Amino acid sequence: MADLCSVPPEILVPAANETLDLVLGSLVELNCTVRWAGTERCQPIPAWSKDGQWLGNGSSQDTVWSGQNSSEQLLASVLQLNLTHDADFGVFACWISNATATFTLRQAEAAGHVPAVLAAFLVLMLLILLAVLYVQCRLNVLLWYRDRYGELEINDGKLYDAYVSHATAPDDRKFVHFIMKPQLENRHGYKLFLDEQNILPNSEPSADLIMNVSRCRRLIVVLSVAYLEQDWCNSSFREGLWRLLELSRKPIFIVFESQYREITHPAITLLKQHRSTVTLLVWRAGSMTPSSDFWKELCLALPRKVSFPGSVGDPQTQLQEDKDPMLILHSSYLDSAADLDPDGDLGTGLRGRVFGSPPPPRLGGHSIPRAPASSGMEDAQLRDGQRSELDVSDLGSRNYGARTDFYCLVTEDDI
Repeated sequence: MADLCSVPPEILVPAANETLDLVLGSLVELNCTVRWAGTERCQPIPAWSKDGQWLGNGSSQDTVWSGQNSSEQLLASVLQLNLTHDADFGVFACWISNATATFTLRQAEAAGHVPAVLAAFLVLMLLILLAVLYVQCRLNVLLWYRDRYGELEINDGKLYDAYVSHATAPDDRKFVHFIMKPQLENRHGYKLFLDEQNILPNSEPSADLIMNVSRCRRLIVVLSVAYLEQDWCNSSFREGLWRLLELSRKPIFIVFESQYREITHPAITLLKQHRSTVTLLVWRAGSMTPSSDFWKELCLALPRKVSFPGSVGDPQTQLQEDKDPMLILHSSYLDSAADLDPDGDLGTGLRGRVFGSPPPPRLGGHSIPRAPASSGMEDAQLRDGQRSELDVSDLGSRNYGARTDFYCLVTEDDI
């Protein structure tokens, strides 16, 4: 039996020296479990030390029990610690006979709320910055995307980008002629068709309106107080709106902020209810600036503008390479030379030449230098009986369907 008691105990827990990182205020239990072969008479006595200093008896709770083999005994010594001060951390050792288990307790930095608060604040600031950038740059980004990837409305036979309907009131005419038209035509390159007549007499579109709107890609209505005094606006604005929706794709309505809050007409409420099918813009005090949101929203509602560097004549005609004599033989309708005031509208000098026109075709498609009317070349042509002829060999391949407004077609009933 003495030989059995001389066998050193085997440490089961911990399996090796253990290091624990704990925060201040933690409650920890250090468990030291050993096994030895022998009887209760051979039971060892555990002892604990901290940083080389022995702890008093009764600092640990010891439990002894027998193993599966009657000659095998187990002992568990548990040391409970409450780490309330910095001095409570250190190196604790469990001594059982000549076996030792070491526990190293290190103080860890407490995870406070400051990092979490800073992270939440940074996220909030980022969201605010993104919201501000969205509000400030949304229209610019949309315009850039539209101009780069938007739908091209070309080869559609349209002569104008927008049909502008306004009242005959002096303020409305000044707004259209001196603000809207110079801004859209000179700065953005759009071509407008202006009309101050009643577009829906008797609540029905006139033949002129149907023809003119069919030549324009958009419809703009300057919805002022004077405009709302028209008969169709007072009697049946809802029905008139349906007529306009049939004639144009998503018409644009412009109202003035100074009149917007005073208007009690049901038209404003109706337009707000149908924002998905119409575009409602408000002219404000700061809209006069060329970089204001009003012009950006208006340009977004208008078609994507295509630049034709170095081109002359109607861009649609240029794209179709149309040499129809009905379009270019007498092309003064495209030339600004016939304009009584080529310097601009109403003598303001705001509008220059919008379209130029190519020279008329010559004999047999050959180009001959221009000469005065009394030149010897024309005298020679008259003496020889020569006449100006047009090359009509390719007229059968022309796309006349896109320019129906230039032709008067005869139906079978007329024949």
